[in-house]
Amino acid sequence: MLSAVRAARRSLRYFRSISNSAMDKGYQQANVVVLPNHLADDFEAFCRSNPAPLPLLYRSRSGETSCPPLAKHADIRTDISQYCVYEEGHLVETVSSLQSYGGQPSAASGPWSDMVCFYLGCSFGFEGKLKKAGVPVRNVEQGRNVSMYRTAVRCFPAGKFSCPLVVTMRPIPAALLDAAVEVTHLNPLAHGAPVHIGDPAFLGIQDLSRPHYGEQVELQPGDVPVFWACGVTAIEAILSSKPPLAFSHSPGCMFLTDIPDAPSSPLTPPSDSLQPQHTKPHPEQTPLCFQVSHNPLLYSLASQAAVAKIRQLETVIGEDPGERGIRALFVQDELLRSCLALSHASSVAITTGFPTHYMHSPPDETDGPPGAIAMATMLLSLGKKVTMLTDRRAVEMNQAIIDEAVRNGVLKAAIPLVTFEDSGPDSALHFLCHHGDASKPRYDHLVAIERSGRASDGNYYNMRGINIKHLVDPIDNLFIAAKDIPGITTTGIGDGGNELGMGKVKDKVINLMPKGSLIACDVPADFAITAGVSNWGGYAVACGLYLLHTCPSHQRYLKKGLGLEAVTPQDQLQDWTANLPSVDKEESFLSTLVKFGIRSGKTAHLAMEVDGLTFHPTHSDIITRLLEATQRSTTP
Repeated sequence: MLSAVRAARRSLRYFRSISNSAMDKGYQQANVVVLPNHLADDFEAFCRSNPAPLPLLYRSRSGETSCPPLAKHADIRTDISQYCVYEEGHLVETVSSLQSYGGQPSAASGPWSDMVCFYLGCSFGFEGKLKKAGVPVRNVEQGRNVSMYRTAVRCFPAGKFSCPLVVTMRPIPAALLDAAVEVTHLNPLAHGAPVHIGDPAFLGIQDLSRPHYGEQVELQPGDVPVFWACGVTAIEAILSSKPPLAFSHSPGCMFLTDIPDAPSSPLTPPSDSLQPQHTKPHPEQTPLCFQVSHNPLLYSLASQAAVAKIRQLETVIGEDPGERGIRALFVQDELLRSCLALSHASSVAITTGFPTHYMHSPPDETDGPPGAIAMATMLLSLGKKVTMLTDRRAVEMNQAIIDEAVRNGVLKAAIPLVTFEDSGPDSALHFLCHHGDASKPRYDHLVAIERSGRASDGNYYNMRGINIKHLVDPIDNLFIAAKDIPGITTTGIGDGGNELGMGKVKDKVINLMPKGSLIACDVPADFAITAGVSNWGGYAVACGLYLLHTCPSHQRYLKKGLGLEAVTPQDQLQDWTANLPSVDKEESFLSTLVKFGIRSGKTAHLAMEVDGLTFHPTHSDIITRLLEATQRSTTP
């Protein structure tokens, strides 16, 4: 087989093909960039800073035309079917050989003597693996070069090099996304797992029918556009840095190596060469794929280890010591999907407040605000913008509670507190979007936790079936309007079925919960997180966000494979850890609520309890177990 590869390479010196995409030889292919020596160190640093598009296989010596670690008897001047020649950052011609630029395998001469070759991993190396896994490779089926697009995402600059990320797009059937992700994750030297799955507009790509490089590849019914980082990013780097002379492969015309395309094939470079950038991926870090938005279409990735931990969190909060029957409303992975969507968000509005004690002042209960504050402080720690949304009747009290939470170290920083008033048919649109423009949302995620939800008759009911509509502002309208605004996702957290967002499980509430046909919330959220106590759902969201931001697979996806592959800085990790919920912080915050006259939901006790369950041992035990599940180490 290896002899056949070498024969194929030699044949290119005399017989030229256009694209290597269909060349399933079972061996890695490489993008090639040839630069003047004075730019070589900068370009190596650029590759190190952007490992997904530029996985560096080998850097040659100045004037070297061979690449012993990758292929024996190779001559880079002749062993690619088509080359691009650049002068001062402009493509001046495409040629079938670089021999006219000088250089001999044993003695370099002419311009070539000052040139350094960079060999970069190529996604064509995993196409055979995709096919073996039963994943169709549409560009090969259609006899076309793969589609390549210049994005609006900027690579990390290094020295003279700064340019946009280039990606390839392969249509993948939705049911086979996990298989495609796993196959490519195991091939980090061929760009690894996808950097985006879903709507191309997230990458600044406006028209899939007009690739910047390669050819249009058509999606078939049921396909999802999947994007991988692409080595053609190196060509963009040449164009932006404007070297006096440079060469590259022509997009789609690759260098065929002697390295088998098995996952993480080891390289053994000479001592003065480069070592591979990547180590063999650990199985627990294999990403799983989840859809988190329909409009616009967005999928996200998280490692098997992180997913397992978040599912454990979901199990913990599903316990029902109050025997309210909440397990009947459970839908698996709602917590996970909500956390993934929040991880992608930049501006989050959180609302809470259930005035169940209509005979008291204030009428609110102790379930809801603690979970809301726990989510807010973790989101702030992760760099998100957070806004708190409340009823007009409760503004003064909630502002005082937020201020005290900041003073006591429960909330990381002060957050805006706003209200919503329905003053006309476009009120919700103007509240959610800048200037009422649906293409410019002010928030990209709304979260309701233990928030009174509107029933089908337009009223708001507590669990006893008492109508409390006079105490509730129509914040439900925002969740209804958000369904028609692309880019706004919603989450509802509840423990009885009458909370905002629980309309997603309305049928279960009607059939399985006491007074369900009367109290059931009619307004759905995209994700409905159910918990034995709603606060626990908020704590779990905070913990789930921490897990995602310490998950290498998820972080790589968020960053589009750009930036140095390194562990989270210790100071950042410490800040995230400090902003997790804790027994001490939650006990302190509950005491603040009690001081403001806020009562337990089930009993109306003005005491250290939530929904009739005392903080110690019930709530403190749940918090402890959530933290243990979150911070338990896994194999790196």
